[in-house]
Amino acid sequence: MNKRLIRHSFRLLNVDYVKLGNKWNFRNVISPYYRLYYIDEGEGVISGPNGSLSLIPGNLYLIPSFTLCNLYCEHFLSQYFVQFFEDSADGISLFSNCMESLQIEANTNDIANFKRLIAINPGRGINRSNDPMVYEKDIYYKEYTELNNLQSIAVQYETQGIIFQLISRFLKPEIFHKDKIIAKPSAVMDAIGYIQINLRTPLKVSHLADRANLNTDYFSRLFHRYTGQSPVNYILQKRIERAQYLIITSKKQQDEIAELTGFENVHYFSRVFKKLTGLTPGAYKTQNKTLNFID
Repeated sequence: MNKRLIRHSFRLLNVDYVKLGNKWNFRNVISPYYRLYYIDEGEGVISGPNGSLSLIPGNLYLIPSFTLCNLYCEHFLSQYFVQFFEDSADGISLFSNCMESLQIEANTNDIANFKRLIAINPGRGINRSNDPMVYEKDIYYKEYTELNNLQSIAVQYETQGIIFQLISRFLKPEIFHKDKIIAKPSAVMDAIGYIQINLRTPLKVSHLADRANLNTDYFSRLFHRYTGQSPVNYILQKRIERAQYLIITSKKQQDEIAELTGFENVHYFSRVFKKLTGLTPGAYKTQNKTLNFID
């Protein structure tokens, strides 16, 4: 009997049906939340390091959190969409080994799920102002968090269940690469968990190795084998992911975000941020203020 527990849950941000035009044109998008689309009319493109996907009617598309992509619509595109944050017991994303935009053919249940999600979560669309300066993301994030808190327990469970159903459509072996994942040893899992909850503090590889009672060099090789990254690069990636979340969801200044994510100074923070995302922190904030505008 398979006794594996579901280790991931999702928090609704936005859900709506929208009609888009050629203003839906953004490069180097890296969002701290998932985007899931069902296209019913028109066409567009999602592109990224692994190629491009044509957005065409009748298909579902999933962009996991922190997945680099470009979004483009030349003429017209209408879509059902849902955006949501992910929580996991160990701090590892469900799609950590599948960081790319995904596409599958939709079925009638998918369409019904989108419509039902909108029906039980009214008022969860994004701002439709034509002026980017009035779209203060932190205000809207707090508003939607409060809306989640005000949901009845029945709506909370149904919302969670629908998101699980939509996510499950992308977990087929031919699409989802989870079957390639090798179970990580406890030393690596403990280090990952420790990093997640101590991002703002100094994190030394030697300390992580000591916690695992391992030689530093051996620990580093073991960590790289099971994560594909050195401990230092993994720490930097997680710090920048946390910084992206804070930039989008708060009004904190760059120096404060740098401190909260464990960087010694704002200049080093800005340099690493641009190296990993392709944008400066300021450019990233500006992009995300305009990203969800409706034509």
